[in-house]
Amino acid sequence: MTPLELRASLGLAGVYALRMLGMFLILPVFALYAQTLPGTHSHTAIGFALGAYGLTQAFLQLPLGMLSDHVGRKKVIYGGLLVFAAGSFIAAWAPTIEWLTFGRVIQGAGAISAAVTALLADLTSEENRTKAMAMIGMSIGTTFAASLVLGPLLARYIGVDGIFVLTGVLTIAALVGVKYLIPDPAVSRFHSDAETNTQRLPAVLKHPQLLRLNFGIFALHAAQMSMFVVLPFALIAHGLDKAHHWEVYLPVVIVGFFLMVPAIIYGEKKGKLKTVFVGAVALMTAAQLGMALALDSFWLIVLWLTLYFIAFNILEASLPSLISKIAPADSKGTAMGVYNTAQSFGLFIGAAAGGWLYSRYGTGGAFGFAAALMLAWLLLAITMRAPERVKTQMFHIGEAWRGDAGALSTRLAALAGVKEAVVLLDERVAYLKVSQQHWDEAAVQQLIQETH
Repeated sequence: MTPLELRASLGLAGVYALRMLGMFLILPVFALYAQTLPGTHSHTAIGFALGAYGLTQAFLQLPLGMLSDHVGRKKVIYGGLLVFAAGSFIAAWAPTIEWLTFGRVIQGAGAISAAVTALLADLTSEENRTKAMAMIGMSIGTTFAASLVLGPLLARYIGVDGIFVLTGVLTIAALVGVKYLIPDPAVSRFHSDAETNTQRLPAVLKHPQLLRLNFGIFALHAAQMSMFVVLPFALIAHGLDKAHHWEVYLPVVIVGFFLMVPAIIYGEKKGKLKTVFVGAVALMTAAQLGMALALDSFWLIVLWLTLYFIAFNILEASLPSLISKIAPADSKGTAMGVYNTAQSFGLFIGAAAGGWLYSRYGTGGAFGFAAALMLAWLLLAITMRAPERVKTQMFHIGEAWRGDAGALSTRLAALAGVKEAVVLLDERVAYLKVSQQHWDEAAVQQLIQETH
């Protein structure tokens, strides 16, 4: 990476991390806090308040990403961060559950993920973009794991309302970082690998393999939010004060992380990604069934949580890789946009349904709902086609190039190891899917140079 690319990648990963830290910190402590507010008469209201963020985010993240194509990336990011900060401060002040829900709705309206991804694409070359996206992914995963431990500790010292204030302050800090640390792009254009193309939406929405993965991310995060509506109360019921909940989360998160790494390496290197993926869904199903049927002791909760985080970490890491392998070469950004929207809907549905079911049927109802989602996903995962052992590569074709894009696509696709090739003249890029083991990068570059 060039110094500018590294600065942009690390800076935008930091923006993501600061923003997501505020969201993740409240997960393990939100339900207990919301129960104490006036107007909270049932867990239904708690679940709706927790999930409200996901509803507005689901509706706005793609439109705001598209808006950034017309008004500028940073303008959309500034606006989204200000809205998110406003929602955080409203949630901190909220005197009732209704105001807390409103604050969460406003937080979700600051949906900047698509605009941030587009800005990152503007600031990185095609050859280095995958590395840049990986930095953001790692920042999100690390932030999530740290938040489960830090959330209960911070709630003990500054309260959940203090966490919301901290969230607002961190968001303002992220805004300043975008202004002064993130470079302005010399050229801003549409990127099919990072943005949603409405013309490609119908094909992506009808793609059976992608639909399986979209249901999977929906189910995974619906189960997660349903769990965090219920789990804090289950831990308290077994004698663990809320200030010490981090003592449960810390070891299970660490175990989940360290077992995830070899599983993903094995799946990618040995071409066994479907096997690892289906195994993780099966493990998640077992964890949810266990929580639905047997939460009779503290150590059973620890057991099920350990299985849950092993499976969750593997699935969170493998799902984007599967999307990249399965989506058409020129539709990766569109596929990821739909995927992220499904995830946001999962956040809302899971929290709302989990709260409603818990208020009527107890822990068995909430975790039974999650287990049913996992069983459905397991069936879809077992019947999916194993992904090809491919990776996506992008090559810049030069601003002055005026050749026949279709002819170059055909010639590139005929090269050894190239499974799919699409040249998009307006983006000045060639998108290729190539064999992970046998392809000649020099031959691709030489062919592109010969056509100039």
